[in-house]
Amino acid sequence: MDKTIEDHELETSDKQQAAKKSTLVSVAVNICLTISQVSAGLLSGSQGLIADGIHSLTDLVADFVVLFANQHSAKEADDDHHYGHQRYETAASLFLGVSLLAVGVGMLWKAGEKIIDPVPAGQIQIIALYVALGCLAAKELLFRYMLAVAERVRSSMLVANAWHARSDAASSLVVSVGIVGALFGYPILDSVGALVVGLMVAKTGWQFSWDALNDLMDRAVSVEEHQRIEEIIQSTAGVRGFHDLRTRKMGDMILVDVHIEVDANSSVQIGHDIALAARNQIMKELPVLNVMTHIDPI
Repeated sequence: MDKTIEDHELETSDKQQAAKKSTLVSVAVNICLTISQVSAGLLSGSQGLIADGIHSLTDLVADFVVLFANQHSAKEADDDHHYGHQRYETAASLFLGVSLLAVGVGMLWKAGEKIIDPVPAGQIQIIALYVALGCLAAKELLFRYMLAVAERVRSSMLVANAWHARSDAASSLVVSVGIVGALFGYPILDSVGALVVGLMVAKTGWQFSWDALNDLMDRAVSVEEHQRIEEIIQSTAGVRGFHDLRTRKMGDMILVDVHIEVDANSSVQIGHDIALAARNQIMKELPVLNVMTHIDPI
């Protein structure tokens, strides 16, 4: 059965609902973690745990950005946006990527300062370690849940938000190591771990930012997807050849333009049916929003 407009609308609705549900779960988790981390940090005397709680609070901003983009990207095409609003997701991915990059750079800066000019740490209570480890487990579970949802609905925006959660898990790991180091008299472990995690977070943020920026500049699909589109067109009955195949990303969807060659003696109706068959098969097998075809008689 060919994929219809109703099929696309159903997929978009399912994707929107999945994104909303997973992001609301993230909001609830981040609120709980922020309260527990800041409270435990104040009670135990752990500045690292307080900072990690503030980090969890910043994740709420990312969650609300995702909710906003998820709501608006599902809007239908209008007079100002003839291809729809899917690029809200790409813009959100860019924002999340830049946020990750900023967090990573900030962690590197702070870690560098502590290594160059170490400050003696005060006595920290063991409860700080328990809370930090609990937050680490919660963030890792949240990451795995969000990533599974993102991959199921094929949303790059949700993938970026999931990795945002992973960056917070990494931050909790650094805090845990730092607390252990402080308890045993080696606070330098906090700074060394922060350097490693900061590099990882910054690298992930750069990758997401660069990918989103390229998509906003009409980057083509992957080589594998391009080859699959070529195979589908070439295998369509009545197609003599094709040229000028071009693709570009629209959020997590694809736009395709192609010139299809048909028998010059065919009627206009036959040429139209051949192009329509190729279009429908492409949209059935790949996440394609639209295929614009031009018929060339040969």
